Amino acid sequence: MIRLIGIGVRATSPLLAELAAHLPLPASVDEESLDPQFAWSEKRSQYYSTLLLQSLALRASDGDRILGVTHVDLFVPVLTFVFGEAQLSGPAAVVSTYRLREETYGLPPDPIRLKERLLKEAMHELGHTFGLRHCHDWQCVMASSHGIEMVDVKGSEFCAGCKAKISTARH
Repeated sequence: MIRLIGIGVRATSPLLAELAAHLPLPASVDEESLDPQFAWSEKRSQYYSTLLLQSLALRASDGDRILGVTHVDLFVPVLTFVFGEAQLSGPAAVVSTYRLREETYGLPPDPIRLKERLLKEAMHELGHTFGLRHCHDWQCVMASSHGIEMVDVKGSEFCAGCKAKISTARH
């Protein structure tokens, strides 16, 4: 089961439907959301995604994948920002719309592009929970994305190699 949890916002059903269509597990939205304030870094003026992951992992049941969805700006200490983060072969992942929005780059809102980007990054982070690492196939959703342009270029599906690894991973 994939469980969506809002972090500072409510998780949305459209993402739920998209994930259910792309992954081999049923999906649901948790009614309860998570307040992200405990992960706020005054020094960075961002939220530390690893702390959010730890909190999400505590909510996981055996075999569940928890995906936290938020609108806040995320970071890990060695990077300026991250679109999301996940526990490799673990139960928790988090993704943020903050840097997926066109407005972040001084452009007008584009809801369709935001929806596509969110799906790609959610799939990518959930792929890590299945044990997948970054893929060298630039069209695979598991390709690494260090900038928004890379998110736009990659596809929203797993390549054949990554798909095979997911099918053998423990669900």
